[in-house]
Amino acid sequence: MADQKTLAEPGGDAPYRRMTRPMEGRLVGGVAQGLASQLKLDPVVVRLMFVLLSVVDGVGFVAYAVLWMVAPREPHEGHAPARDWSQLAAFSAIGMALMAFGWLTGASKGGIGMLPFAVGGIGALILWQQADPVRRRNWVSGATQSIRKNRVRTLLGVALVVVGAAGFLAAQGELAPARPGLLFTVVVVGGLAVIAAPWLAGLWKELQLERRERIRQEERAEVAAMVHDSVLHTLTLIQRVAQDPREVTRLARAQERELRNWLYQPAQDADATVAAAVRRIAAEEEDAHGVAIEVVCVGDIALDSAGKLAAMLKASRQAMVNAAKYSESPSISVYAEVEGEEVTIFVKDRGKGFDLDTVPLDRMGIRESIIGRMERHGGTARVRTEPGEGTEVMLTMKVEKP
Repeated sequence: MADQKTLAEPGGDAPYRRMTRPMEGRLVGGVAQGLASQLKLDPVVVRLMFVLLSVVDGVGFVAYAVLWMVAPREPHEGHAPARDWSQLAAFSAIGMALMAFGWLTGASKGGIGMLPFAVGGIGALILWQQADPVRRRNWVSGATQSIRKNRVRTLLGVALVVVGAAGFLAAQGELAPARPGLLFTVVVVGGLAVIAAPWLAGLWKELQLERRERIRQEERAEVAAMVHDSVLHTLTLIQRVAQDPREVTRLARAQERELRNWLYQPAQDADATVAAAVRRIAAEEEDAHGVAIEVVCVGDIALDSAGKLAAMLKASRQAMVNAAKYSESPSISVYAEVEGEEVTIFVKDRGKGFDLDTVPLDRMGIRESIIGRMERHGGTARVRTEPGEGTEVMLTMKVEKP
C-alpha cells in the first residue's frame, strides 16, 4: 500500500512524490518552495511566476491560494524556521512595481492587458532556468561588463528612452494628465528600490563571490594538472636514473626551465618572436647534448617575412651546437638583444677554445653555417676565440620593424 507522499508510477520503478509545503525556505505559505521542489526549478523562478500572474486579474493569488489549500504541509520537528523577510520585501516590491506600471500605462484595465507581459516574463524565466549555470554566468557577466565599458552610451540610451516617452505623451496630449501618475510611480519605485536594495546587493555579492571561487577552482585545477603531467613525471624519471648525475642534472634543469616558462612567460607561439625562438632552440640543444645553456633576452621583435631573422636563428643554433659538442664547457651563455631595428645574439662558452685560422677548409660549421649564412641574408657574424680562452660568436642583423 502506498503511503501518503508517494504513489507507484505505472511502467516504472521510480515513485511519484506528492507535492508538500515545506517549512524550510518558505516566505509565505511554502507553496512556491514546494512547487519548485516538485518541478525541479529554482524557487526564485517560481516566486517570480506567481508575482507576474498576480498582475493579471489576480490569477497568481488565486493559484497560490488553491495550492495552499490542496498541498499538505510537510512535517517539521522543532521550531519553525524564520522567514527571509528581505526576499519577501523584494518580491513584494517587484509586484507593486508591475502593478504601478500597468496602472500608469492603462494595461491593467481588465487585467488582460498585462497578459503579454506576464507570459513573456514567465517564458524568460523558464529560459533562464533551463540554461546551464555556465551560460547564465556568461549572460550576467557579459551584461555587467557591457554596462561598465559603455556607461556613457547606457546613460544616453536611458535618457533617449525617457525623452521619447515624454514626447509621445506630449504629442498625444496626455503629458499633463500623466504627470501625477508619473510622480506617484517614481516615488513608489524609489521606495521599493530602497526596500529591495539590501537583497539585490546581497545577490550581487553572492554572484561575485561565486565567480571568484570558480576562478580559484580553475586555477587550482590548472596547477594540479601541471604538477601531475610535468613535475611528477620528471621526479619519476629522476628516480630511475639516480645513478647518472649528468642525466639527473639535465632532467632537473629541463623541469626548472619548463616551470619558469609556465609561471613567468606569456603563452605564445614558439616561433612568433626572436626571444621565444631563442629560448626554444636553447632548450632543444640543452636536452640534446646535456649541457646547461643559460638564456637572457632583452627586448623582442616578431620574426620577419623575408626570413632574415629565421636565418639568424639557424646560425645561433649552429653556434650552440658547436659549443656544446666541442668546447667541453660545463655551461653556455646566450644573450639576445633587440635595440631599434638591430638584433644581436651572443653565444659564449668558457671552454678550451681554438685557433680559427687552423680550422680545415672542409669544416663548414663556422665558415658556412654561421658566417656564410649571416652574410647571405645581409647580416654579420664575428667569432672571437683563443686556445684556453673559450669562444664567443656575435651575430648581428638589421631588420625593419613590422
